[in-house]
Amino acid sequence: IMKKNYASILITTYNKERYIKNTIDSCLKQSFRKKEILVFDDCSSDKTTEILNKYKNKIKLICNKKKKFTSGPLNQIHGIVELFNKSKGEIIFLLDGDDAFKKNKLLKIFEILKKDNNLDFVQDIPYLSVKKKLLFLKQRKYSYSIWPKFYPTSCISFKRRFFISFLKFLEKKKYPNLEIDARLSIFALQKKKFFVIKKNLTIYNHDKFGITSN
Repeated sequence: IMKKNYASILITTYNKERYIKNTIDSCLKQSFRKKEILVFDDCSSDKTTEILNKYKNKIKLICNKKKKFTSGPLNQIHGIVELFNKSKGEIIFLLDGDDAFKKNKLLKIFEILKKDNNLDFVQDIPYLSVKKKLLFLKQRKYSYSIWPKFYPTSCISFKRRFFISFLKFLEKKKYPNLEIDARLSIFALQKKKFFVIKKNLTIYNHDKFGITSN
């Protein structure tokens, strides 16, 4: 049952022991209070699960016992869908297990999406975390002659109804290397819902072992 004026943060993670504590803490420290944090741990073999278990009273945790696909992107999509089905929020925030949110992200995105009933999908511009410093990623210019560029999964937020429509469009057994951020952006463009706000609200860590790097 959906809760109005409520936020759900959906975190998917695999072997992110270096980052996951900071990721969870960034969600707990949000200025927006009416929220839930759901985590899908996809068979981590490092200390990720051990760290997450310390937060069991503050998060909803699904520990996957066996990977569903050989494809990293498809496993991530599977995890997000599992979390979405257990979530209650009117507004959904995606977050990778190695990234983090700025303290006011939920509040600012919530205000933007609630203000405009026609706006269903939002991306913010990430900071790039490099050697404990935060650098601005240069804002990408739209190039509709090919395709407008989009930002990583952790920068994507949307209304619940948008994702329900997206699931009807999703062909997750096809295109095994097509990641969730691309799929959502393609769908948002098709529905004329694609929107980027000029705010840096997400801290992005480039993990050389992550899905995008692979």
